[in-house]
Parts: sequence; structure tokens; C-alpha cells
Amino acid sequence: MQAFTQHQGVAVALNHANIDTDQLIPKQFLAKVTRQGFGVHLFHDWRYLDEAGEQPNPDFALNQPVFKGASILLAGENFGCGSSREHAPWALEDFGFRAVIAPSFADIFYQNAINNGLLPVVLPEEEVQRLTQQIEQQPGCRITVDLTCCQVFGPDGQSYPFSLDEAARQNLLQGLDPIGQTLAQQAAIEAFEQQAPSWR
Repeated sequence: MQAFTQHQGVAVALNHANIDTDQLIPKQFLAKVTRQGFGVHLFHDWRYLDEAGEQPNPDFALNQPVFKGASILLAGENFGCGSSREHAPWALEDFGFRAVIAPSFADIFYQNAINNGLLPVVLPEEEVQRLTQQIEQQPGCRITVDLTCCQVFGPDGQSYPFSLDEAARQNLLQGLDPIGQTLAQQAAIEAFEQQAPSWR
């Protein structure tokens, strides 16, 4: 997966709590067998006025030209609740998001995001609201998320520190998903296998 060190990008805010995984990627789009191709269906029921996804909803933030190419998403508490589908972070990443900032995340979504290279940033609700207000006042503004120092820098330059489990942080910095973490121990695994009795 792609390593995450520092990312600066256009930020978009969906000022809603309890955005669940069925809103992120509705169940009818889960048939793909690879991680690609889910971004077009992200927030399908909010982005489109029709089931076929051919009529964009002009009132939805991600359809507005000023937020084209947005790569940092701000949202309300309990983001990613609902079913445990791993397709949710796949859809966010495939659309182009690198980080999601919220006051809290559903536990399974939080871990799925980290395992797939999407950085979930937890900030106090008042700080998320402050950033959201700046985005609303300056549509198209950019935010920086720096994992090397665990800080978010708003469009005005103000910094907001966040914390992340150190093991998860190192895996993101190095771009290691669970398979990559195992392969990083390949030498130790091979040494263990070589010393194991032949009957094993």
C-alpha cells in the first residue's frame, strides 16, 4: 500500500454524524473482486439523483467543482459505523481520499482504514468544527496532515495535534499492510523454518 508521511490536499466537509458504511459504499456495489473501481460508487445515494448514477446531485459537496480532487474528508462523530465491509476504505481511497478527520470512528472501520493506508485522524469535536467552518468560508482551501509529527495544519496554519498507536503509525509511514508486515519478517521466518525438525 502507499506510504503516508505528509499529505496536503483540498479538504471537503460532510458535517454529519454516524455516516455508515452503507452510505460510503452501498451493498449492491460490493461484487468486485479487486480493490479498484469502488470510488465511482462512493456516497452513491447522496451523489446521484438516480439509481444508475448518471444524474449527479448538484447540492452534494463532492459534485461541486470547487471540491474537485478533494483528498481530505472531514465528518462528524462515529464515522464508518454499520457493517464491517472493508470496501468502505477501498471506496474512499479509490475516490482519492488519503485521510479522514472526525471526532470518532467506528472501531472496525478505523482498523480497516489503517490496514489499507487510509489515515483516520481523531480530533476533538470543537476542532473538527473549527476546520469545517474554515472550509465553508474558504471552499477549496487546503489542509495538511503530517503523520511524521502527528499534526493537522489548517488553512490558516494553526496546528492540531493528534495521536495514533505507534505500531499503526509506523506501518502507515512505511506503507505496510498486514501482508507487508509479515513479509518484513521473512528472514526471521526462514531462519525459524530452517532450524525446525524435519518432521515438522
